[in-house]
Amino acid sequence: MVPSRIATNVTVSRAELIEFLRPRHRVILTTTRGDGSSQSSPVAAGVDGEGRIVVSTYPSRAKVVNARRNPAGSALVLSDEWNDAWVQVWGSLEVLDLPDALEPLVEYYRSIAGEHPDWEEYRTAMVEQGKCLLRLGIERWGPIATGGFPPPDERVGP
Repeated sequence: MVPSRIATNVTVSRAELIEFLRPRHRVILTTTRGDGSSQSSPVAAGVDGEGRIVVSTYPSRAKVVNARRNPAGSALVLSDEWNDAWVQVWGSLEVLDLPDALEPLVEYYRSIAGEHPDWEEYRTAMVEQGKCLLRLGIERWGPIATGGFPPPDERVGP
């Protein structure tokens, strides 16, 4: 018989949440379109020094246009392994444009990949590409969850 994996839901403090988020960079960011429907984008994300989820992007992308109109957003943060732990967070989005975005874009890079071999080259590329930064200030979050079967005492049937 194949052993079954039991689903988990663990409620965590803000500090535990941030610790969980820091090494995870696969995120589905959700914003609200003008008609009220949701718009989701797979993004590479980091966590800045203030515990916000940060995303490097372009000012013309739908997620940025939506965030400027309505700052409410959420992020589904996934583990590298598809069937590993995940968490959803909700909060307010802020858009930082250049030149104000430049140093936060450096912090974003560090949060995902560490030190760049040439920071001046990186800064120049961000300006030439016209990048901006989205920051999601986390206001609430769900439990850290894993998929699987319900515990035996929650199963229905024989």
